[in-house]
Amino acid sequence: MKLLVTGGAGFIGSNFIHYILEKYSDYRVVNLDLLTYCGNLENLKDVENDPRYKFVKGDICDVDLVNNLVKNCDAVIHFAAESHVDRSILDPGPFVRTNVLGTLALLNAARNNNNKRFHHVSTDEVFGSLGPTGYFNENTPYDPGSPYSASKAASDHFVRAYFHTYKLPITITNCSNNYGEYEFPEKLIPLFVTNLLEGKNVPLYGDGLNVRDWLYVIDHCEAIDVVLHKGKIGETYCVGGNEEKTNLEITYKILEILGFGKDKIEFVADRKGHDRRYAIDATKIKKELGWGPKYKFDSALKQTVAWYKTHEAWWQRIKSGEYLKYYEAQYGKK
Repeated sequence: MKLLVTGGAGFIGSNFIHYILEKYSDYRVVNLDLLTYCGNLENLKDVENDPRYKFVKGDICDVDLVNNLVKNCDAVIHFAAESHVDRSILDPGPFVRTNVLGTLALLNAARNNNNKRFHHVSTDEVFGSLGPTGYFNENTPYDPGSPYSASKAASDHFVRAYFHTYKLPITITNCSNNYGEYEFPEKLIPLFVTNLLEGKNVPLYGDGLNVRDWLYVIDHCEAIDVVLHKGKIGETYCVGGNEEKTNLEITYKILEILGFGKDKIEFVADRKGHDRRYAIDATKIKKELGWGPKYKFDSALKQTVAWYKTHEAWWQRIKSGEYLKYYEAQYGKK
C-alpha cells in the first residue's frame, strides 16, 4: 500500500511514519509537508534514505500538486494542520487557510481520483469544554471554543459531507492531548521540560487546574492504523488515553522527574477562552476495533522527559531558530 501522509514532518505525523515503516515492510510513504515553523525534517532523519519513503515539500492548498500526489497513492492520512491555540487567537487566518481550505483541496483530489481512501486526524477540542463530570464521545455536539478548534470542526464537517454527498470513503479520529518524542517545544510538556533544562521557570496558565486526557503518541499512531485498516467507512472514532490530569499535576510530575521544586512554577494570566476540561470516552474504538492504550502516563512521561534530555541539540536548534536556516538553504524561503 502507498500512503500519502500530509504534515508528516510534524510531531504526530513523523511518529506515524516511523510506526508505519517499522510495522509494514511492503508499505511506501510519501510525506507532503510545507515545513512551516513546526515541521522538522530532523524528525525523520533516520528514514530519509529508506527507499520506501519520499519527502515532498509543498502546500496542501496547492491544488495541482495535491492532485498529482493523491493520484499515485492508495490512501491519504491527513495530519497537516495549524494546531497551536495561542497562535490561532493572535491570527485565525492561517488556521482557516490550512485547516479548512487545505482539507478541502485534499478532499477534492481524493474525490477526483476514483474516491481514494481518506483518513482525517482531528481533535477532541472541537467538542468544546466539559464540566467536572462526563466525557466526549462520537455523538457529542460540536462546540468549539477557539479559532483553532473552530477550524478543525469545519474540516471535520467537510470530510463528513464528502462521505454523505460523494460517497468518499472516509474515517475520522478525534484524539485527546498527545505527548511524546519530537513534539514542538511550544506545547506544555516539551516547553516545561526544555525550560527547566535551560534553568528557566515554567509558565502555568491561570490556576493550573485545567484538565486534559493524555494520550501517548505511539498509542495514537496504533489507533490510526487500526481505523485505517479496520474502521467502518463514514464513521468517527474518539481516541483517548484514559489519563485525565490537571496541568498542575503534569507540572509537579515533570518537576519531580527533573529534580526541581515548586518554586520553578510561574503562574501567568490565563489563555483567552481556555477550555476547562476535556475527557474522551473511547468505548467505540475499543469495542468495535479492539484498540486500547498500552502506555501508562507516568512511565511514558518519564520516557518522554528522558528523550528531551538526550536530544538537547534537536530542541535547542528549534528554540534558537537555527533549524529554519537549514530548510531555507535546502528548499528556499517559506
